[in-house]
Amino acid sequence: MAAAMAASRRFRDLPLRRLTAPTHLGLNLSLRPMSSSAQDEASRAAPSEAPHHNYESLRVTAAQRHILHVQLNRPEKRNAMNKAFWSEMVECFNKIAQDADCRAVVISGEGKMFTSGIDLVDMASDLLQPHGDDVARISWYLRNLISRYQETFSVIEKCPKPVIAAIHGGCIGGGVDLVTACDIRYCAQDAFFQVKEVDVGLAADVGTLQRLPRVIGNQSLVNELAFTARKMMADEALSSGLVRQGRHAGRSLQPGGRDFQQEPCGGSGHQNQPALLP
Repeated sequence: MAAAMAASRRFRDLPLRRLTAPTHLGLNLSLRPMSSSAQDEASRAAPSEAPHHNYESLRVTAAQRHILHVQLNRPEKRNAMNKAFWSEMVECFNKIAQDADCRAVVISGEGKMFTSGIDLVDMASDLLQPHGDDVARISWYLRNLISRYQETFSVIEKCPKPVIAAIHGGCIGGGVDLVTACDIRYCAQDAFFQVKEVDVGLAADVGTLQRLPRVIGNQSLVNELAFTARKMMADEALSSGLVRQGRHAGRSLQPGGRDFQQEPCGGSGHQNQPALLP
């Protein structure tokens, strides 16, 4: 209880003018634009690659002690979610769940934006052109395919370690599915959120329609976002409860070892474990 009250006071006393967002995990997410000298210093102090995490679509680094930083790592494709992503995210978080040294996870996007969502070019053969002309078989195929896609984000929600989303730029389509599965969401001022599936004739059924109403507590707003595919800007995301902090942010959000202050990550790293009662 004392720890909870202390954490509450820390959030209450946030000095917004400092443009930083401390979390109850002992992290400092810097929301300030980095100067060229700061960027040079950050590059020299780049976090080390996490062992046993080698992926095509992700980069996993040890941001600081007890913290893993998972980056969507296809900046040249605006971090679009290709075929490799859907299986690699499951593999990554299954390993993290078993990592006794990890107490928290940060997810961010490399480059100019968090993610542009599903890579329709790479995924077209799976999503838009299922084989055969038997309607029942196609439906069964798509059901199994979508179930696998849902597991990609459910594994984040089920992770026993706290998962923090650090969002900058666009968070589009599948990106909304992803961040709604996280425990805490921070965003930079340039961030926007867009349930884009309706524009390409798809339903946002790999997590957004299930989790977003619970996160923001407003089914009418969820329906509007899903039906219109309009952008929800950072200020609205903050006021709706989608993100914890979005005001007075700089141009980009720099998570990980570069901008986290080197504070110990205290407390238990197992937040979703079932209680064992006598």
